[in-house]
Amino acid sequence: MALRLSSRLFGPLTHTRITAHRTFHTTPFRSLLAPTPARRAVARPAVGSYSGGDGKDDSSEGDERTLSSPSELARKISAKVLPKLPKPDVKKVVMVGSGGLSIGQAGEFDYSGSQALKALKEEGVAAVLINPNIATWQTSHQLASEVYFLPVTADYVAYVLEKERPDGILLTFGGQSALNVGIELDKMGVLERLGVKVLGTPIRTLEVSEDRDLFVQALKEIDIPVAQSTAVSTVNAALEAAEKISYPVILRSAFTLGGLGSGFANNPEELRDLAAKSLSLSPQVLIERSMKGWKELEYEVVRDGADNTIICCNMENFDPLGTHTGDSIVVAPSQTLPDDEYHMLRSAALKVIRHLGVVGECNIQYALNPTSREYCVIEVNARLSRSSALASKATGYPLAYTAAKLALGHTLPELPNAVTKTTTACFEPSLDYIVTKIPKWDLAKFSSQVDRHVGSAMKSVGEVMAIGRTFEESLQKAIRQVDPRWKGFEVYIEPEDLDDALSRPTDMRLFAIAYAMYRRGYTVDRVHELTKIDKWFLYKIDNIVQTRKALQVAGTLDAVAPELMRTAKKQGFSDAQIADLVASTEPLVRAARKAQGITPFVKRIDTLAAEFPAHTNYLYTTYNASAHDVEFNEHGTMVLGSGVYRIGSSVEFDWCAVTCARSLREMGEKTVMINYNPETVSTDFDEADRLYFEELGWERVMDIYELEGAKGVVVSVGGQLPQNIALKLKESGVNVLGTDPDMIDKAEDRHKFSSVLDSIGVDQPEWAEVTTLEAAKAFAQRVSYPVLVRPSYVLSGAAMNVVHEESALEHTLSAAAAVSPLHPVVLTKFIAGAQEIDVDAVAHDGALLVHAVSEHVEAAGVHSGDATLVLPPVSLPAGDMARLKEIAAKVARAFEISGPFNMQVIRKPPTDAEAAEGKEAELKVIECNLRASRSFPFVSKVLGHNFIRTATAAITGKDVPEPVDVMEEERGYTAVKVSQFSWTRLGGADPFLGVEMASTGEIAAFGKDIYEAYWAALLSQTGFKPPRAGCGILLGGDVVAFPAELSRVARGLTDLGFKIYCATPAVEAFLNGGGVGDELRYVSAKKIFFPTKDKRLLREVFDEYEIGAVVNLARERGASVTDEDYVARRNAVDFGLPLLNNPKTAELFVEALKRKMPQGALRGYTEGRIPSEVRSWAEFVGAHV
Repeated sequence: MALRLSSRLFGPLTHTRITAHRTFHTTPFRSLLAPTPARRAVARPAVGSYSGGDGKDDSSEGDERTLSSPSELARKISAKVLPKLPKPDVKKVVMVGSGGLSIGQAGEFDYSGSQALKALKEEGVAAVLINPNIATWQTSHQLASEVYFLPVTADYVAYVLEKERPDGILLTFGGQSALNVGIELDKMGVLERLGVKVLGTPIRTLEVSEDRDLFVQALKEIDIPVAQSTAVSTVNAALEAAEKISYPVILRSAFTLGGLGSGFANNPEELRDLAAKSLSLSPQVLIERSMKGWKELEYEVVRDGADNTIICCNMENFDPLGTHTGDSIVVAPSQTLPDDEYHMLRSAALKVIRHLGVVGECNIQYALNPTSREYCVIEVNARLSRSSALASKATGYPLAYTAAKLALGHTLPELPNAVTKTTTACFEPSLDYIVTKIPKWDLAKFSSQVDRHVGSAMKSVGEVMAIGRTFEESLQKAIRQVDPRWKGFEVYIEPEDLDDALSRPTDMRLFAIAYAMYRRGYTVDRVHELTKIDKWFLYKIDNIVQTRKALQVAGTLDAVAPELMRTAKKQGFSDAQIADLVASTEPLVRAARKAQGITPFVKRIDTLAAEFPAHTNYLYTTYNASAHDVEFNEHGTMVLGSGVYRIGSSVEFDWCAVTCARSLREMGEKTVMINYNPETVSTDFDEADRLYFEELGWERVMDIYELEGAKGVVVSVGGQLPQNIALKLKESGVNVLGTDPDMIDKAEDRHKFSSVLDSIGVDQPEWAEVTTLEAAKAFAQRVSYPVLVRPSYVLSGAAMNVVHEESALEHTLSAAAAVSPLHPVVLTKFIAGAQEIDVDAVAHDGALLVHAVSEHVEAAGVHSGDATLVLPPVSLPAGDMARLKEIAAKVARAFEISGPFNMQVIRKPPTDAEAAEGKEAELKVIECNLRASRSFPFVSKVLGHNFIRTATAAITGKDVPEPVDVMEEERGYTAVKVSQFSWTRLGGADPFLGVEMASTGEIAAFGKDIYEAYWAALLSQTGFKPPRAGCGILLGGDVVAFPAELSRVARGLTDLGFKIYCATPAVEAFLNGGGVGDELRYVSAKKIFFPTKDKRLLREVFDEYEIGAVVNLARERGASVTDEDYVARRNAVDFGLPLLNNPKTAELFVEALKRKMPQGALRGYTEGRIPSEVRSWAEFVGAHV
């Protein structure tokens, strides 16, 4: 029987309800330990065994297990009683990553995998990582011995296993993708044939937790209640099951992540449509009784091979059941559970996890009836989940790290607490603070067809975590973290139907509550009745409401008494928020509160509620304290992180921030990291000398800068967020390192930027800032259509748009956006058909140090964040490459850049006649950012030169390297970066690529040429299934705009044996009429019945014609939801089919198919046939860089 060691019980604090610790079976160790002199041993870098005075690892003698303790006597006694578990004999382990960031499977899995790789490295195990996400810190040689930028599919993982011949495999650190791959590999017999051990949780447990029917049966065996449910695999069976259970019901998909394909149905019609869609994404769905309105809770559980089991963290959803937990506001620890309910669910969690046989970490989700003790288990994730990252950051307990150690055969008592270094990891954390997680949605980025309601299927792209000592403080901090434009719990929407906005949640419901309580006088009882949010939370929000009213009554800053100011700050009010309420300014409020002695205190996260000494560097600020936990004597260099993951700023900036912090430490500098994203590696407390889990606004950065007496601040590696406050920081006396913020302001201001380019002889497209519709029309007529429109004030739809005619311009500037002296609009001449180029570079004191040139596959008009990038370029002549370098050098000099910068350049090739006269292509700069860009990780890894390491040297002026031209080197490979989209999650969104960014992540792959690299990169997109050989392809789009491309694609697909179908008479007439230049003489296309309003019927049509992919080449978005092109694109993603929606990438796809099909690319895994793209990163670039 396993020995379970006790940690002391920690009592609850008055300001936050803290649940009691589990009481373990106690032993008489404490009395034996008392007289032993304290002997502080040195722990390994993070979690590991202690070493004795002779430097030998106590646990290495034979196979003895010792308690993690500074007491030698305790270690010796424990060596005799702890269970002797055999450790798996593994020297090399393959870890399966999660791929590109997508809705439902984002940075939290990237963080978990990075933690696991750290643990493997400490154990001396060679880690082979398969993950095509090139933007992340995880895919670096600092963590993994070998990295394969390949698809996370059973076929490709099998090829890597065959090539690498590892001893073991880890499947629980790569989200649902890795878990599904593991189950498939087991079914294929690959693991058994190659002798690869599954480490940690066994395959059978994974299958039971994922197969809804098996899961329900398993829990019934131990009398744990689950929702009444039936597993079905057809639409008719779903309808029959619902009749037995009775409506409303919830449909859940098996083997999917983030509630993909799930939803609520109130009647048979709703269920029929939902089931048809869900069964196209998953082979099995579960029809369950709906428990909308119940409380939803999660417990994070850790179990080792000796059956020691602990609850690391419990979390409570602010939103009641009915909203996916990934789209819910979540607090930790739970606030509204009485002790008996907490322990009832805790005991059930331990019972379930032991019964299922999980080894490592998992989470269990509950529904709890708010009016009784009735509960049921919703699901168990027998892997690291989205909540695991949140729980790790909320408690300081490194869950993924510990899970990896347990998978390698360690037990909890022998691992130390990573934070205190003096207590064991076999304990349950106690918190003297409260954390609040709020999701980040970017639904406004998409067409107005997107449904803004949130439900059982996840839609958020990221999340923030705020730490405070009251719920009010934590909540208001989190609101500001989600969007810097929000100053706190204020009114940001005024819904016409308020009761509907409260009862049917959208991404903005929190602000509907603010409107109801501030403007409409709704009581706590009324809001509870409509939202079913627990009254405890609503009363806390009412405290904010009352304080806000008091500030409004005060009216002026001078009238705000110190006690009211202190109360407001304790409740999380920002200086800017208070300034708005008392007709003042943020700097004046700051000065006034500082004069009153009201400043924040810095507290530690120590996992033990301050009961034991802890020297952690994991910090947060609060006004609910009376003393600092740290001394400010390090005077480090501050690195500002990138904040919440959102469309346009994601994991690539986390790679930049981590690389910068590590480079600074290597230079001997102390580092201070500020960030608030729980999904990131930068918010790991061992990545910087001090980590502040804090806001990135001017107020908080100034607080920390002043307290720390920092040397300076790096603002150029965290994306746009730090850039936005760079000038204000400089004006406040902060030493902003690197490029001067005045120069950053010059580059951000279009007028100043344009005049600088003119002065140095760098070309740019014509542009104008207009304040009337007439002026806009006049500009467009002068430069000729199309033009790019950038409104400063958007009413609906996307902010930027390309317009091709005057009527579209009128619509854009009247229906979609406002144009006035208050809201000027920038118009730019759009060069149709031009090529777009990215230039990433680093300079020091205006001298260019290094640069990279990547070309876009798509023509200009697709946002660079959505475009397919090729590096090294395959179509740019040497002359243009030299001119691009010259432009980069001129820009670096003009803006006196010290650090990273990025430019987007338009290339308009000469016509045949112009080329004959020796005329060069036109190169025009359209944008320049004096910071790191999202492509910095890509160019660094492809070219084998770390641009951020060079940039850090340039920013600090330390060890600045000599200039080098990495683009001159001949390379025997090509890398292609493609974007990861999450269209399936965003019901109604038009899967169309335009000037507004829509992708949620990115992936890349290497190959011997562009075709091989593009094929591997495309297959790396999560959910991409290549078409079956000989299946039908639905071809459509604009035959006037893209006749040549449609012709070539149709001809290529026909030659490869695919059947061509179309949905409109225009496309049918074009394809069967010979196309362009008689290209389609032998092509036959069949027009099929194409219902645009009946999804279920359309699905039957797709099945009838065996349609395996959709190619739709449209010039602009669908005008309505019944537009054939829109319906084709939308249903391709809804039915889980590949969608090619750009002319250039469609042609590249066909060319790649031509080369890969003869090699068996569509036949699946074949033993002994390892494709040529299955090579490690180091094999491609020639070194472990």
